Amino acid sequence: MSAKPGTCTGSASRDIPTCAASTCGKASKVSRSARISRSAATRTTSIRSAPKGRRRPSPTLPPTTFQQESARHRKREMTEVTELMRPQGEALDTKEVLLNLGPQHPSTHGVLRLVLELDGEYVARVDPHIGYLHRGTEKLAESFTYTQIFPLTDRLDYVCPPSNNLAFALAVEKLLGIEAPIRAQYIRVMMAELARISGHLLITGALPMDLGAMTALLYAMREREMIMDLLEMITGARMHTSFCRVGGVREDLPEGFLPKIREFCEIFPNRIRDYERLLEGNRVFLSRTQGIGVISPEVGIDLGLSGPNLRASGVNWDIRRDEPYEIYDRLDFNVITRKEGDCYARWQCRVEEMRESVRLIEQCLDQMPEGPFQVDMPTIAFPMDKDRVHCSMEALIQHFDLSAYGFKVPKGEVYSAIEAPKGELGFYIISDGTEKPFRMKVRAPSFVNLQALFGVTNARYLADMIAVLGSLDPVMAEVDK
Repeated sequence: MSAKPGTCTGSASRDIPTCAASTCGKASKVSRSARISRSAATRTTSIRSAPKGRRRPSPTLPPTTFQQESARHRKREMTEVTELMRPQGEALDTKEVLLNLGPQHPSTHGVLRLVLELDGEYVARVDPHIGYLHRGTEKLAESFTYTQIFPLTDRLDYVCPPSNNLAFALAVEKLLGIEAPIRAQYIRVMMAELARISGHLLITGALPMDLGAMTALLYAMREREMIMDLLEMITGARMHTSFCRVGGVREDLPEGFLPKIREFCEIFPNRIRDYERLLEGNRVFLSRTQGIGVISPEVGIDLGLSGPNLRASGVNWDIRRDEPYEIYDRLDFNVITRKEGDCYARWQCRVEEMRESVRLIEQCLDQMPEGPFQVDMPTIAFPMDKDRVHCSMEALIQHFDLSAYGFKVPKGEVYSAIEAPKGELGFYIISDGTEKPFRMKVRAPSFVNLQALFGVTNARYLADMIAVLGSLDPVMAEVDK
C-alpha cells in the first residue's frame, strides 16, 4: 500500500509505526489496544509492576522444530561417544569404505587407479587397476622391422628413452651374434647414465612434492633441463631420442659436446648436496618417509623387485656389476644399498646413484677411444657417412633397403636385460628368420615394482600410500605397454 506509516493510537505505545489503514481504534495514552486480551493485559501489568531488584520471569514457550532436532542430534552423539568408550574386547559395528585414488590423481604419477578399502583412515586392502595407457607395444612390434621398433621402446619409460633403446639393441645384437664398436659402447653407456640421472632427478623432486614440499622439484627440474639440453645436442630430440641402432648408434658425438658434458659433471655434485641439505634435515619429510612402506629383503626377492627398490632393502644386486654388459666391466663404481627398506631409504639410494652416474660418465669421457660408431656391415647398418647417400648409388640402395625392408635376423630366441633406472629392463625376442620379430615380450621393471604395494608394511594409512607409491617410482607407460 502507498499509505504512509503512522503511530497506532489504539496501542499502549505511540512509537510503533503502523499502516494508516490500521483497524486499531482511538485510545488514550493509558488505554489498552482493543486487540489485547484481558489475560495478556493482566500478564503485562504484572510484569511491569514487579518490584525493582527482582528478575522478571520469562514466558514458557513450546520448543521449536529446530530445537527438537538439535536435542535429538545431541542425544545421538552422546550415544555414539558412549559406544566408543566401551571397554576393549567388545566388537564395534564398522563399515568399510571403497575409495578410488586415481586414475587422474596427480600423486599416482600417471593414469593409475588404486581402489582402496578403508576402515576409517586405515587401508585394509589395495587393488591396483592398470591398462589406461595400454597401446599394444608388444603386438605392434610384430608388424615392425627391428629398426622401426626403436621409437616404440622410447615410449615405454619415456623419462629414460636411451636405456630402453640400449636394452632392445643388445637383445637383437645377441640374436645376430655381433657387438657394437667400442666407441659406440662408451657413447651408449654415457647416454644411459645421463638417462639414469634424469629419471632419478624426477622422482627425487616428485616424492617430496607429493608430501607437500615443492622446492625440491623446482631444483630438480633445473638440473634435468641441463640433461635435456645435452640429449638434444646429441640426438636432436629432448625426450624420444631413438639414438641407438642395432650395431652401434645413429651418429657420432657432435662438436662442442664434450666440454658441455664435462661442465655438467662439475656442477651437478654440488647440486646433489643442495637436495640433501634441503630434505635430510626436514622433520616433516623424515616423519612421512622413515619407517613407512618397509619392504623386507625376502619380500622384495619374492615379488621380483629390482633396481633401487630392491637395493634399498639391503639386497646387493646390480646387473651392471653382476652380469656386466657393454663396457661396464671396465668402469669403477659403487653399488648403493640401504638396509632400512622404507620410503626414505629408496629416496636415498636414488640420490647416491646419481653421484655414481656422474663418476661413470667422467670415466667414459676419459677412456673413450677413437673409431667407428657402428659396425661396418652394409646388410645391417646404415651408411655412416650420410653424404655418400647423395653421391653413391650403392649407399643409396643400402639406405633404401634398410629403411623399407629392414634386415633379417636368424631364427632363435633370446632374453637380454640391463640395469635401467627403474630396475631390470629385459626384452625377450623370438625370431622366425624374417625382418620382423615373431614375438616380443618386455620385462618392464615398473610393472613388477608396482606389486610392492601388496608387500609393504608400516604403511597402512591413506596418507602413507602416497609416500609409498612415489618411492616406488612407477611410470605407467612402462606398466601398461
